[in-house]
Amino acid sequence: MKSYLAAAIQMTSVPNLEQNLAQAEKLIELAVAQGATLVGLPENFSFMGEVKDKLAQAEEIAFASQKFLKQMAQRFQITILGGGFPIPTEDKSKVYNTAVLVDPKGQQINYYQKVHLFDVNVPDGNSYRESSTVVPGKHLPSVYVSQELGNIGVSICYDVRFPELYRHIANKGGDIIFVPAAFTAFTGKDHWQVLLQARAIENTSYIIAPAQTGINYDQRQTYGHAMIIDPWGVILADAGDRPGVAIAQITPERLEQVRAQMPSLKHRVFI
Repeated sequence: MKSYLAAAIQMTSVPNLEQNLAQAEKLIELAVAQGATLVGLPENFSFMGEVKDKLAQAEEIAFASQKFLKQMAQRFQITILGGGFPIPTEDKSKVYNTAVLVDPKGQQINYYQKVHLFDVNVPDGNSYRESSTVVPGKHLPSVYVSQELGNIGVSICYDVRFPELYRHIANKGGDIIFVPAAFTAFTGKDHWQVLLQARAIENTSYIIAPAQTGINYDQRQTYGHAMIIDPWGVILADAGDRPGVAIAQITPERLEQVRAQMPSLKHRVFI
C-alpha cells in the first residue's frame, strides 16, 4: 500500500437519472483535479425518488449506473465506488441495493448488496420501509485486496449501526471501509458523525463516507457531511451540507502507527 488521496463525494440526487449522472461526473472531475485516485459516490447517487418510480426505472438505472462507473473509471484512471443503486431481482417486484467497486480498467472488482434494510419510524414523523422494495443481501461484505490502495471493504448507510458487520471486514484485513449513505437529516445530526468515528476507532481503519445532502424529493431531506476519518477517529475532511467533495490522504504509516499504539484488534477475546 502506498499513500494516496481519496475522495468522498457529496450529492443532492433527485428523481432524474441523467441529471444525477451529470452532477456526479462534475464532482468526480473535481475530485480527480485535486489528485484523488480512489473516489466514492453516495448511496442512491444515480436516482433518488419515490419507490414506485425507482422500481419502474430499475433496469434503466442499473444499466446506466454500471456503464457510468466503468466510463468514469477508465476516463479518469481511478478506482471508483458506486455507493448504491437498484439492481432488479428475478421477479422484478423488488431490487437489490447494490454498491459496486470498479478499477481503472473499468472492471468490477467488488460488489456488495445491502444487508440491513432501513425499516424505521423516525421521530420527526417520517416512516421508511426499505424492505417494501428491496431484498436484503445474503452475504457479508468481501474485502478487495489491493497492494496499491490497501484492503477495501464496503457497507451501505444503515449498516453503520451494526458493528458486527465492520468487525467482519476488520477480520478480513480491511484497511479502508466505505460507508456511502443517504442518512436522514433528523438522525444524521445526532448519529452520523459519532457512528462513523466509532467504526473507525474500533476497527482501526480509515472510513470513507460519501453522502447525500439537502432536499432530494418531496419531504425527503438528507444530512450531508460526507467524511473521511482516520483510524484514530480524527475527521480528516468534511464536505459540510452542500454538494461537493471531501478529500484526504490515506497513508499506510498512519494505519501502522495507530494499530501499534492501540492494538485492540489483537486483544480480542471473543471473535
